[in-house]
Amino acid sequence: MSQSKQSIGAPLLEITNLKKHYPIYGGIFRRQIGSVKAVDNLTLTLQQGETVGLVGESGCGKSTAGRTILRLTDPTEGSIRFEGQDVTSIRGEKLRQLRQNMQMVFQDPFASLNPKMMVGHIVSEPIRNYNRIQEKALTEETLQLLERVGLPAEAYYKYPHEFSGGQRQRIGIARSLALKPKLIVADEPVSALDVSVQSQVLNLLQDLQDDFKLTYLFIAHDLSVVKHISNRIGVMYLGSLVEIAATDSMYRSPLHPYTQALISAIPVPDPLKRKERIVLQGDVPSPANPPTGCAFHPRCVHATAICREVRPQLHQAAPGHQVACHLYTT
Repeated sequence: MSQSKQSIGAPLLEITNLKKHYPIYGGIFRRQIGSVKAVDNLTLTLQQGETVGLVGESGCGKSTAGRTILRLTDPTEGSIRFEGQDVTSIRGEKLRQLRQNMQMVFQDPFASLNPKMMVGHIVSEPIRNYNRIQEKALTEETLQLLERVGLPAEAYYKYPHEFSGGQRQRIGIARSLALKPKLIVADEPVSALDVSVQSQVLNLLQDLQDDFKLTYLFIAHDLSVVKHISNRIGVMYLGSLVEIAATDSMYRSPLHPYTQALISAIPVPDPLKRKERIVLQGDVPSPANPPTGCAFHPRCVHATAICREVRPQLHQAAPGHQVACHLYTT
């Protein structure tokens, strides 16, 4: 599976210091006593036409980040700019129009599809909601979308439960393409699929990117999957980016101790090429009570006094390679 070679143009999405905190209430009067910092100071830019992989272990905030970027949930702080327009606080019709250009492919292909609707109606619903179009033309366009994602015309009149997991994910992909968006946030789109089906869906996503000039934010926890589809990879830990770099650079020379541990855990079939696995000690801290300084310092063997006191900021440690770690500050 080859990485997409689509050319990269102007910035499409710019995320600056994005935060999403969920309040914690307690006591007799149900007052706010704290907050869960699901996303904390996320800064990320997506160039038009590229695929950025966002990885990290469960609970690191990557899915919340994706939903917040699409305004499926409102951000607590920060800025989201799409094609230069600040969309952080828009409402009503402006937000509705924005959704034509920003779509999502969900992790669970069954839960995200209405079981009472025929597949043809599921895929055509976005077109019907946004465009005045004759029924015949709508049906033809829907059939073309189904064909493009590898489903037969008969699928139009069937229901989601009649399909396999991989086919249901293809339905979800077809629905996300219905309005010809510019950005698709794919939230672990292959994690619920068999390995053999995963490669088919990944190949489909790459082909669609070339055909529809799409930009992907590809969220996953499997680094071996992200490697094959991403131009750049960002690693999240406890709500923040700790490292971002071009895919080749990230796998060849990971800088952050957390990234090094993740990459060392990727299975390697050739015994002669295996490297010693880095086993992290301790558990991931609670996002409701994150550590001071660097969030990773309680589990880091390289931690020093400054790591416990000062939070490191993303900075360029090598050309195109940014890391938030005091080991690389001068």
